[in-house]
Amino acid sequence: MGSGDSPEGPWLGPTLVPPQVSAYLYPWDLVGDPHAVSRLVSAGFKHVTIAAAYHSVRAATPQHPQHRFVVAKTAALYRPVRSGVWGGRRLSPLTASWTGSEDSFERAVEVFGASGLGVSAWVVLTHNSALGRKRRDLVIRNCFGDSYEYALCPANAEVREYAALLVAEAVRDLPLEGISLEAYGQLGAAHGGHHEKTVGAYTPLAEQVLSICCCDACQRCWKAEGMDAGTTVRILQGAFEAAQCEAVGVDATPDHVLDAPLAALLLACRQLHTDALLEGVLAALRSADPSLRITLHAQPNPWATGASPGLTPTSARRAGAVLVPVEATSPHSADAIAAARRLVPASVSVAAYVNLLAPIEPDDFDEHARRLLHAGADELHLYHFGLANRKQLPFFSRLASLAS
Repeated sequence: MGSGDSPEGPWLGPTLVPPQVSAYLYPWDLVGDPHAVSRLVSAGFKHVTIAAAYHSVRAATPQHPQHRFVVAKTAALYRPVRSGVWGGRRLSPLTASWTGSEDSFERAVEVFGASGLGVSAWVVLTHNSALGRKRRDLVIRNCFGDSYEYALCPANAEVREYAALLVAEAVRDLPLEGISLEAYGQLGAAHGGHHEKTVGAYTPLAEQVLSICCCDACQRCWKAEGMDAGTTVRILQGAFEAAQCEAVGVDATPDHVLDAPLAALLLACRQLHTDALLEGVLAALRSADPSLRITLHAQPNPWATGASPGLTPTSARRAGAVLVPVEATSPHSADAIAAARRLVPASVSVAAYVNLLAPIEPDDFDEHARRLLHAGADELHLYHFGLANRKQLPFFSRLASLAS
């Protein structure tokens, strides 16, 4: 956006309210960088979201004065792991030794001090390979018996209790305005792991079938609904083969290869456990800080799994905002935002989770932002300010200027 442009020009039009815009960061993007806050303020941000509990990652740090990479070896809580809270539990978060502090999240929050920026915690719940490897009885298992060690299954009470404690410990005693909940439901077959050799092997529909959990806890739910577990597993195996057919459309869901009643029961069991996990998490947050604004990473497709699971019939009502992942400059992104807006109550914001690290042509950028806003996005959450290089940073400031 040029210096003479206003948000009402190519961006919003005369009838749209300027959106709230937030930048996402890791603690190590802020700690040790005396200019981090000034860069965010200069870019026009008034809200930031910082990882307080996150999965393993190798992250670039193009803007940091002291390092160029940070390797988070495992999923971890970036707060002290207190023995009085976690002692004796089979699921307990690991600490983040690579940050050089047992409370790097608190240190990152303190960096903002009197800056006036609102800070939210970013917490990843069921995505944890380190815990999944240790507790394989608590992870997602597909109809062929393959375990997904990165994916804790919400059907297990221990997983739900772990998630509730994790959020309470993440936000404890800090001046936060909200919390952004990622992976609050079930993960699926797709996983961006190191040296992944699975991309393109199965159709999108086949991956959805392989994402239907068949672990012992999920099978107990099936049995409670009158389903025979062995028969259901065999049906799912057949559905997988049918889903591999080239004629299957890219927008197909498991309903296309399963009998409607069976598909409905399988989805209902998944949603039951998602809602149970979410209710436990929200109860813990109400006890820790009832003023926190809740943002759910989610998708309108009820069968979606992963970091942004499918909305259940009631989950959106429990949030202040629903955060929908969108592809950079893709015209289909507006469809996802519009679908979410139709599902989400008017009192709940729809936020677009915009990945600004993908290749973006400047000439396409204004139109992309306009589509998202006109489709119903009330907020723009920008991924990821700490990972951005000099060429990408202008896109962050251009979108941040919409909120000014």
